[in-house]
Amino acid sequence: MDIDALEAMLDRGQDGAMLRLTLGRAYRERGEMELAERHLGEAVRQKPDYAAAWKSLAQCQEAAGRDREALASYRGGLESARANGDMQLVKEMEVFSRRLERRLDNAAE
Repeated sequence: MDIDALEAMLDRGQDGAMLRLTLGRAYRERGEMELAERHLGEAVRQKPDYAAAWKSLAQCQEAAGRDREALASYRGGLESARANGDMQLVKEMEVFSRRLERRLDNAAE
């Protein structure tokens, strides 16, 4: 993905949740987690029912080792995906969130 072109769109005022999701994913692929999380967080702020953005935000937080934040984001994504009838995302995030819950439970023991 051409991050410079995406950033230029943002600079021209073409801001939107889909652009922020795309930017967040592109920065995550480059390993720039802080920028990725900033854009993904903005995507869910702009469109709270954007389940795909919640999932990407959670994955970014999990990769950064912030498991509790990631679990909260997965839960937000699950709520959105269920409300939108996106059963594929529901299935995916149920798996990810259960795995994360087990890891957190094991760490607490």
